[in-house]
Amino acid sequence: MTPQPFDLTGRVALVTGGNKGLGRAMARGLAAAGADVFLASRNEAELKAVAESVRADTGRRAEYAVADVSVRDDIKTLARTAVERMGKIDILVNNAGMNHPQAIDQITDEAWDRVLEVNLTSVMALTRELTPHMKERRWGRVIHISSIMGRVSKERRNAYSATKTALIGLARASALDLGPFGVTVNCIAPGPFLTDMPMSVLSDAEKQVFADRTALGRWADPNELVGPVVFLASDAASYVTGHTLLVDGGYTAR
Repeated sequence: MTPQPFDLTGRVALVTGGNKGLGRAMARGLAAAGADVFLASRNEAELKAVAESVRADTGRRAEYAVADVSVRDDIKTLARTAVERMGKIDILVNNAGMNHPQAIDQITDEAWDRVLEVNLTSVMALTRELTPHMKERRWGRVIHISSIMGRVSKERRNAYSATKTALIGLARASALDLGPFGVTVNCIAPGPFLTDMPMSVLSDAEKQVFADRTALGRWADPNELVGPVVFLASDAASYVTGHTLLVDGGYTAR
């Protein structure tokens, strides 16, 4: 039989922030490609609903755990629980994130520390917990969800842009650490996607500016991130590592 490079049958993926938005879309997409999925976020009701829909729509196994990635002990417990319940984690999608817009001369220590903890430190900590198992099996995929705000920025995005840029550097360094063991590490940098986070912090005028700046003249649907994440999670991307894949509708082409 001809190998199917995008087939994830037999793989297990952990998706943080898997309860809604991009996380939910990616979890469903990975399951549709054949993977079993383990979801994590702080909202149990939303996690349960996503897991049930994944099982019903794809027939794949879908489990979840409530975890706050800003709490180091929660990360250790999440990693241990996911491996115990699923048997292994082959694919880690570090998607959980937050934004707290503040100008540089107004940003509070509390906001800065929390954004860094959720968007950056938790990614390091969960990757640190799960990659030893990937190294032992000599196969693994780690995907950090960065942002075009890691390449460009706008007013009041100091902490957010700092963390999303840092994820790109983290992926490059980790790719060198893990490459000899068959584990790849990449970033996806989404542009304007119709999810709760940008919708909650942008005015209508700002939303239109984002749409007009893209080459396609519109915001993206979360399902348009499925193809990129399945690609990077699969054998089709076996020689892609340390890379940041922009999925921005041409936003950064201007």
